[in-house]
Amino acid sequence: MIIHTVCRFCSACCPVEARVESGRLISAQRKSFLPPAERINCPRLMRAPEIVYSRKRLSSPLIREGKKGAARFRDAGWDEALDLVASKFLQHRDVSGPESIAWLRGMAADWGAPWDYAQRLMNAFGSPNSIGNGSVCHVAREMAHFYTYGAMTMPGIKDSSCVLVWGKNDRNTMPGAFEALLHARQNGAGLIVVDPVRTPAAAMADIHLQVKPAHDGMLAMAMMHEIINSDLHNKNFIRDYTLGFDALARAVQNYPPHEVAPFAGLDARDIIKAARMYARSSPACIVDGNGLDMQLHTFQATRAVAMLRAITGNLDIAGGDIIPQPPRVHNIQLRDRLSPDTYPVTRDYSLFGSFHPNWGLHAQSCLVDAMLDQTPYPVNMVVVQSGNPLATMADSTRVQKAFESLDFMVVIDPFFTRTAELANVILPASMCFEKTQLNRASLRTSPVILQDRAIEPLPGTRPDWKIIFALAEKLGLKKEFPWEDVQEAIDFQLEPSGITVEELRNSPQGIRDGEQVFEKYRSKGFNTPSGKVEFFSDRLEQNGHDPVPYQHGRRENPISFSSHAGHALVGMSGERENRFTHTQFHHVDKLLKTGEKPTVDLHEQDAGSLGITAGEMVRVHTPRGSIKMQAGVTDRVRPGHVIIAWGWGEVHQDYNLNLLTDDHHRDPVTSTPSNRSFMCSLEKLRD
Repeated sequence: MIIHTVCRFCSACCPVEARVESGRLISAQRKSFLPPAERINCPRLMRAPEIVYSRKRLSSPLIREGKKGAARFRDAGWDEALDLVASKFLQHRDVSGPESIAWLRGMAADWGAPWDYAQRLMNAFGSPNSIGNGSVCHVAREMAHFYTYGAMTMPGIKDSSCVLVWGKNDRNTMPGAFEALLHARQNGAGLIVVDPVRTPAAAMADIHLQVKPAHDGMLAMAMMHEIINSDLHNKNFIRDYTLGFDALARAVQNYPPHEVAPFAGLDARDIIKAARMYARSSPACIVDGNGLDMQLHTFQATRAVAMLRAITGNLDIAGGDIIPQPPRVHNIQLRDRLSPDTYPVTRDYSLFGSFHPNWGLHAQSCLVDAMLDQTPYPVNMVVVQSGNPLATMADSTRVQKAFESLDFMVVIDPFFTRTAELANVILPASMCFEKTQLNRASLRTSPVILQDRAIEPLPGTRPDWKIIFALAEKLGLKKEFPWEDVQEAIDFQLEPSGITVEELRNSPQGIRDGEQVFEKYRSKGFNTPSGKVEFFSDRLEQNGHDPVPYQHGRRENPISFSSHAGHALVGMSGERENRFTHTQFHHVDKLLKTGEKPTVDLHEQDAGSLGITAGEMVRVHTPRGSIKMQAGVTDRVRPGHVIIAWGWGEVHQDYNLNLLTDDHHRDPVTSTPSNRSFMCSLEKLRD
């Protein structure tokens, strides 16, 4: 039997066909416009049964016995566990107020409607502190798009004449998008890649701009300098549909390619060539990714990249960068239930928390401040849903202390994680093939594709929606969660569009809420205060931020620990391997055996000067701490740069890259720390 659903082993939301026999998942295959033999295989999806039926899956709620960190838990029934959690909610509300409780969301399971349910519960309960991880993944970039032209665009890769890939490795993270890139190349599209690492896309690019980490914003300004000064900008589009171009044109004069190039580790001729190639191609699109995240200048750097789209007129055209058409939905988060006197721990980043009608709060570092420093007030209880902050958040030593300080913690996860070691209650969640839901991809654009349950949840586990609905009932919030099952909840959320779960099941290819339309701005304008693309933002200026990116012409080094003597190498967090998703799935033996162990990869020139050969153990230092791994020698980076394997902190603390990263300095708009890149030192271990 074939079930059409969506895989959520990662954030790609790939539509798949799940093969089920006698109620058991046998295999799953990603859908593609390519024939099966030409598709890019995903190791996780190929091992879907091993992941779903792993012996490491939690099979009943667990309640702590003994001190934190002792890893002593006993099995419990669902009613007992949820009663305990509900009693702690009420106790902390009565003693310290509902805001003393926070809900922290990671990405491990499924963004989308489950995030709406969690926010609905917390808002109805009276706590404003439902916090996601978007300050370091996607949402900070999305805000930059919103503040430029009112929505996050989607690249029309297949139909593009030129694709500019900026800080993204879709070969590992979005195989469907990489297949579209291969298709575009086969049809003659030009390819420019901006990345400090020679990725698979960079290896086949016409131009690879191997930029120094965290210098992307200045590179984008230099490219706009060349486009504007060479008269390659789209004057008609700029005249009719933009605001503040003169201010942008003045700002880019501070960033001529020949001055930016040495600072960003590039050749000025390559910057000029890339700018001209992109500007002269129509349509052209930009694929921006996580490489722009986790920087101290994430917001303004992404704004600068977004403005490249606008000055060339590549917005909302086929093959360009398309303004999405999300389905009409009910906003079910109940934000209006919060007291007007209540403010979240993220209050210092209010623009970030309010730019989108339903994304919510994502300045996650503020939660650590509240737990550890009681700033702006104490948080004493946290629910961690689908996340592993002790391994994934910057400055792990500080994060560990923060979570150790909590009075009570709940973890919702399919597996026992490093974070779960400190939990008081662990609730075993079902996985993507075991539940029906709407994902974020279907809520932010069309078509809407249903993630439909392919198999029953494993015994003892529950889908996230069911856990939240049951907890709400025990908190006396049954009337706020009137739905008997998830299908009723989805039907209600989609009601304005007229789309139902039953219709989605009968249309596995998805259903659009209206026909796709390009150049919507001609009749509707852009979703900005002015109705135009805003190169100059009054909103930012009124709130004390630069209204134009990099307008002052400063060229500071935005990499952490740049001022510390002795830290001469640029350390970079490594790629998200397609075997794993961040810290997930490292326990699956068949995935571990198909690839290499974690390494610190350095250029052969640096390896020679340090007397290091591949396979030797090395220690990496920063002012925050140190880690140990095997060395690797590579030509994927330039001399002076090292790539450190990412996501292995769940396997062993010695491999936890976030022992090296800093969270003291953050992007002033989005609270993003620089845990993508940092200055470090490296030494060979003699023992």
